[in-house]
Amino acid sequence: MTRPRAVVVVTGSELVRGDRTDRNGPFLARELLRLGAEPARIAIVGDDPAELEAALGEGLEADLCVVSGGLGPTHDDRTVEMVARAAGLALVVDPALEAEIEAFSRGLAARLNRPYADFEAGVRKQATLPEGALVLGLAGTAPGLVVDAVRCAVVVLPGPPGELRRLWPRALEAEPVRRVFDAAVPPERRVLRFYGASESAVARALDESGGEGEGLAATVCAREFEIHVDLVADERGRARAGELAASLRERLGRWLFAEDERPVEELVLETCRARGLSLAAAESSTGGLVAARLTSVPGASDVFVGGVVTYSNELKRALLGVPAELLERHGAVSAESAAAMAAGARARLGADVSVAVTGIAGPGGGTREKPVGLVYLHAEGPDGSRGLELSLPGDRDAVRGRATVAALHLVRTLLAQNRDEHA
Repeated sequence: MTRPRAVVVVTGSELVRGDRTDRNGPFLARELLRLGAEPARIAIVGDDPAELEAALGEGLEADLCVVSGGLGPTHDDRTVEMVARAAGLALVVDPALEAEIEAFSRGLAARLNRPYADFEAGVRKQATLPEGALVLGLAGTAPGLVVDAVRCAVVVLPGPPGELRRLWPRALEAEPVRRVFDAAVPPERRVLRFYGASESAVARALDESGGEGEGLAATVCAREFEIHVDLVADERGRARAGELAASLRERLGRWLFAEDERPVEELVLETCRARGLSLAAAESSTGGLVAARLTSVPGASDVFVGGVVTYSNELKRALLGVPAELLERHGAVSAESAAAMAAGARARLGADVSVAVTGIAGPGGGTREKPVGLVYLHAEGPDGSRGLELSLPGDRDAVRGRATVAALHLVRTLLAQNRDEHA
């Protein structure tokens, strides 16, 4: 069965210029695939009317076109006008929508102590819709819309990701959109996540396992310094997906750490929680990134007690108890310092498990003996410890990002090792 074809159009000159990163396109593509559509393209286009109209014209050739952005009250918010033009529809004012936006805008004007006249033109603009459009509701003053363009259902959503995600479920309930997905069969999707294996090694294992088959698409992708294998199968390829996954487990089981999409920080917290362990971090070169990843997970506070950023040697001594003699003999960037930082964090923060990071992120500060990219990690728990020396490629951001992920995986492997030893 052929899946409905979908196109995502993301608008905003700030995205094209690189001032902001698109978060809506990937979210919408994942949602479309989950629901059984084939996300054929994500087009990012600026606010130029001709460029936007051309992108929308191509989008309307699909079964479903989802558009984000360009719904505000200013002159460069042109999405609704261009959707109407591409679909050959007239623009009309929706009185009920106008009254709703007006009420919101009057309240906003009062809070900002500004005259309503400053908002009036924008209110009418945002209440002007393609004829026959279904209004999904407001996110702020921006309305979400569904337009039935005969062959194509068009969903128009606000640009701010939170607003878009709030209105997306309502779009799925609209009849033109339901009609598209009524003909769709959601695929079976599996993901195998590896850490420590190279992308080429995973690709070779995939090839040696026989690769794809009828009804199965397999992709190898580096994400967050991990290697993910995505298997997307329709009814014909489900058996083959199971065979391929089993073969990859056998060939690469040493590096396989998950078969779902929970981030490594969530896996670490869950393991600590299941074993009744608390966790702390001591960071130098990563500047708190490990703690930030851990605290990004809701409910982290029942496991993660806190972290210490000790950038200077003085703070390593004062806050973590790293001996001055050790720092003088081995340096702040050393296996010995990382171990002492982990021990200090565990003792002084009262945690069962701790992880420490110290390194040279660059671009300066490196020497022949200790070049940029050199990182030492150490994780310590009630049943043992593990240290790791890394030589990481890339610029400052890449070194810090890779070191953060490596620190989380070091805790994960320490906990897994201890669990296996006590099984």
